Amino acid sequence: MKHYSVLLNETIESLNIDPNGIYVDGTLGRGGHSLKIVEKLKDGKLIAFDRDATALEESKEVLKDYLDKIIFVHDNFINLKHDLNELGIAKIDGLILDLGVSSPQFDEGERGFSYRFDAKLDMRMDQSQSLSAYTIVNTYSYEDLVTVLSRYGEEPFAKQIARNIEKSRNHKPIETTFELVDIIKSSLPSKVLNKKGHPAKKTFQALRIEVNQELDSLKNGLKDAIQMLKKNGRCCVITFQSLEDRIVKECFMEVSKEDDTDPRIPLLPSQIKQPDYRRVNRKPILASQKELEENNRSHSAKLRVLERIKD
Repeated sequence: MKHYSVLLNETIESLNIDPNGIYVDGTLGRGGHSLKIVEKLKDGKLIAFDRDATALEESKEVLKDYLDKIIFVHDNFINLKHDLNELGIAKIDGLILDLGVSSPQFDEGERGFSYRFDAKLDMRMDQSQSLSAYTIVNTYSYEDLVTVLSRYGEEPFAKQIARNIEKSRNHKPIETTFELVDIIKSSLPSKVLNKKGHPAKKTFQALRIEVNQELDSLKNGLKDAIQMLKKNGRCCVITFQSLEDRIVKECFMEVSKEDDTDPRIPLLPSQIKQPDYRRVNRKPILASQKELEENNRSHSAKLRVLERIKD
């Protein structure tokens, strides 16, 4: 299946690219956003991060005409600051984070991300790491499973699912995605099973986030990226679920708010300490109707943009 870069034009426009600037794609994927960035660069550079070695290799074909403008980094963007410093880069002109799992990861059943294909439970974006969905499902305690499913999947039936996982693995390890789907379905009431949407969606989301430590990566990587922006530099983040979007929204609001002042004390604007950043869009940018018709995965996408306004 073709990989579709979500909110592509909106993101590139929001990045406000300087042809001679240094840009970071913290989630390279299959290179759709990166291609549009490097097409606009003259003497600038793109630093492209991905923890998925397969994604890095496949994106090189997409970006083959611009390889002289790109430095590829096989790492999680949580290590962005360290990796950029190793490259001698202290400041950047812009950053993009597309937090969706790329289409090939979902559509290649053997990666174990999808409840639509029967495959070994995996879900590792970085295939070199040891923690996988198989490990979590078969070794986490009942209490830890409930925590993961509730916190990262917002699954109201977390306790029932965790209990049935525990019962099932006492007989034999739970090895495949379809085995887990059957356990999830057996844990849910018929009124939930009859609703629109796949009953395993929340559990699979929770496991994927736990396997790849996605929320911790986002919190820490985003904080470092924002600090590294030059004046007028922009950070563009595309989220696909409420937990991610809440982190981005709160982070952007925190760094762009003015200092609290006592309203009873009259102050001139020049006497109020101004923030170093501003939110370019107060409300998230959503996909156009045309994009929604072409790509169903765009429905949940939200783009938030932050700009550094002071050195």
